[in-house]
Parts: sequence; structure tokens; C-alpha cells
Amino acid sequence: MLDVRRLRLLREVKLRGTLAAVAEALAYSPSSVSQQLTLLEKEVGIPLLAKAGRRVLLTPQAELLVARAAEVLDTLERAEGELAASLTTVSGTVRLAVFQSAAHAVIPEALTILAAEYPELRVEVTEREPDAGLFDVSARDFDLVVAEQYPGHTREHRPDLDRVHLVTDVIRLATGPAASPGPLSDAVPGGPAETRIATLADAASRPWVMEPKGTAARLWATQLCRAAGFEPDVRFETADLMTHIRLIRSGNAVGLLPDLVWAGEAPSVELVELAGNPHRDVFTSARRSSAGRPGVAACRAALARAIAGTAHP
Repeated sequence: MLDVRRLRLLREVKLRGTLAAVAEALAYSPSSVSQQLTLLEKEVGIPLLAKAGRRVLLTPQAELLVARAAEVLDTLERAEGELAASLTTVSGTVRLAVFQSAAHAVIPEALTILAAEYPELRVEVTEREPDAGLFDVSARDFDLVVAEQYPGHTREHRPDLDRVHLVTDVIRLATGPAASPGPLSDAVPGGPAETRIATLADAASRPWVMEPKGTAARLWATQLCRAAGFEPDVRFETADLMTHIRLIRSGNAVGLLPDLVWAGEAPSVELVELAGNPHRDVFTSARRSSAGRPGVAACRAALARAIAGTAHP
């Protein structure tokens, strides 16, 4: 009988690529990971790993074993979920990964709902960018992720994860209010003072705030500006959308903001509708093998209720 814990280590090597990354993720020492994998090789009687620089590659036989190991781990997880579902109370721990604007908008209300209705359920929340969160759920570091999908953006397909729609989040051009104390006004440069930004092209000469390069939000925003006929002058780069709001509100930048950042509150900047009414899709993902756990289902229901109570501008 093969050791399930060692099989999981082999799968972790497949996911993370190095023994050091596996050790860090599982809070083991690299030497301990190496020893356990050596024992697994002795159990099966064939080589499973081959070095390639700092990385390790799986042999064809190891790839076969990893596929079966994933099935074993999924079966055990389903069994745990069925046992939990047989109980009369919802308890245990759910590890939730969430990106910033969703955390700001819905997590406090969702946690309030869960604390009132499921006091024995422990929910641990960590901020993660969507791509990292989806990987972490697949790798079993988290149980549930709140992620986002921008128009035209695709991600690696993960067949082990499901996807449940949470909200359609409209994105608008945000500019500073007329009374802004900053150096910019909302008047279109070269036009009369009372002419305000009415289209994306009107903001072509303004300083912009955007999310960091390499993010789906940045790629989408840049492509949107280029389609409108200009290259955005990105002077401020940050993943913190609360900083976006402050820079825009003070008149130092313009930007693209999703409705979810307001969390039911009145917007503190001027918002301009964009052609085509673009939006991002906000969704949750869990491993298919654990989606039936009562704790995961309770978290999803609380998130949906929290979103429903959030009024958009």
C-alpha cells in the first residue's frame, strides 16, 4: 500500500516545480521532502524524479502516479465532506482567498452572516490576486477563492475547480469631482471650462492610475485606451484600489473603477459610462471534490447574500 502523504508530496512537486517550493508550501524542510520522496521511489521500485537545474522533472511513471494520487486525494476529500454533511452543525475551517475590492465590499458582511448563523465555523480570509488564488485552491492551500474575469482575458483551465457566478461588476471611467483641490479639473483640455469628460477619449491627455503591469486589469485597461485611440499616460501604478480612489478624488489622476469598490456607499468621484457597458465577472471557485462541504457551501451562500445587499451606483 503506497503512503498517501508521500503521494501528495509527489503531486506538490508537479504543481510547484522545486523541492524548496514544496517545503515552503507545506512547512517542511527541503531535506525532509527529499527523504520522503526517496522512500516513495523505494516503495514503487522505479525512479520518479530527474533533476533539471534547480527544478525537478517527473518521470513518465511519476506522471501516471500523480494522476492517480489526485484521484485518491479527491476521493478522501469527498469522504470528509460527506461526513461533515451528516452532522447537524456546520463547523470546521474554511480558508478563503479573495482579491482586494471584493474583500472590501463583501467580506465584512459575509463574515457577520456566518458568525450569526454558523458560530462553530471558522473562516480564515487572505488577500490574493485571482490567478494566485485559483492556483492556491487547486494546490489545496485554500478551500475557496473569490476571483474576477475581465473581458477578453483567459486563464489556465483548471478542470479540478468549479466556477459559480457571484456578480456582474460594471466598470466606469472615474474622474475627480469639480470641486477637487488637485491640479486637474474635469474640463476637457482646450475646451470651455464647463465641458466635462464624457467619453474615454476625452481623458486621453490626463495622468492615469492603473493596476501593476502583468495583471488582467492593467492589460484590459490599456487595450481599452488603445482602442479609443490613445496610449494612457500611467503615472501611478498600484494594486490598491483605495489608493486609486484617493488619487482620482484629489484630482491627480483618472482611472477605471469597478462598481464593487464602493461597497454600497455613494461614489466620491465622478463616474462616466463607457461605450459597450464593459464589466468584469466576479465568481467563486472551489475544488470539485470539496464543493459539497457544508462550510464551503455556507461561505458561498453568505457571499451571495452580502453581494445582494450591496447597491451599485
